[in-house]
Amino acid sequence: MTVEEKLKRLIAANGPISVAQYMAEANAHYYATRDPLGAAGDFTTAPEISQMFGELIGLWLADLWLRAGRPERVHYVELGPGRGTLAADALRAMKGAGLQPTVHFVETSPMLRAAQKRRVPGAIWHDHVDSLPGNDPLLIVANEFFDALPVRQLVRMPDGWRERMIGVENDAFLPAVGPPVPYGAIPEMLRSMPVGSILETSPASVAIMRALAERIAAQGGAALVVDYGHQRTGIGDTLQSVRGHAYADPFAEPGGRDLTAHVDFEALGDAARAGGARVSAVQTQGAFLTAMGIDLRVKALSRAAPERAEEVEVARHRLVAEDEMGSLFKIMAVTAPGWPEPEGFA
Repeated sequence: MTVEEKLKRLIAANGPISVAQYMAEANAHYYATRDPLGAAGDFTTAPEISQMFGELIGLWLADLWLRAGRPERVHYVELGPGRGTLAADALRAMKGAGLQPTVHFVETSPMLRAAQKRRVPGAIWHDHVDSLPGNDPLLIVANEFFDALPVRQLVRMPDGWRERMIGVENDAFLPAVGPPVPYGAIPEMLRSMPVGSILETSPASVAIMRALAERIAAQGGAALVVDYGHQRTGIGDTLQSVRGHAYADPFAEPGGRDLTAHVDFEALGDAARAGGARVSAVQTQGAFLTAMGIDLRVKALSRAAPERAEEVEVARHRLVAEDEMGSLFKIMAVTAPGWPEPEGFA
């Protein structure tokens, strides 16, 4: 039975399902059955664009570790590490600074685990953050991880706020209006928004961030969250689908295409603070990479391989330019209370 058939039978038996359930079921199948990255896949992430991305993140982590007094035992943790490309580049940069952590990947896809094993053979895999080491500092990276976690959609109706659901009409998946939502679940500043307004929340993202923050606060360390999204909680329907590097209908072929939604960095920051960690200002990816020295890295790579100079500059542009990934993608740091202030977040 396909995911589409399974969901249609579920809806026929029990009525419409939440957007969060639809997204969770679809993405669980999608990521378990394919490598979605690269030219042959559906999308390309920053680590696949250039080694500079992972190297600069590795240097950011190494800098924090050095200024924290070089803890002897430390763990590198990556959530949803793709093919392991970011980790391989970051670990190489960290090694140059004297940091050689044990490596832990939170990944459930068998296909992606196989790719990660080829790039980082010594990694330890986890299905969930709960099984991460309970001692020693954690250096955590989440690049394009939270955007794939399920979101609830709450819609403003004439009689108040209601859950947005997914039903079936004429054999097609379509949004439907669900049960009422208590006003207490809506931020006060948004409760009187116009009819038709949609608020997205991600309880799964908030729970994971709080759990990580509690670990960081207790064990030491830091987390770097990189994703596309917004700095403040707001209104908007951002559920989207990508297939073959082009936008697609999110309600067609569930399980056969990537479903994502914009990350609410304000909600993640609030969850991290509730977990006892410190939270940086939210920075754009372009500003962060520039502050971390990407232009110097471009010059070094171009000098080492002049024949690749144009390729390296094109990659830099894609990562930092405002009309590319530079402003859409945001970065936020979460650090233990006793650790140094992180670089790149002036």
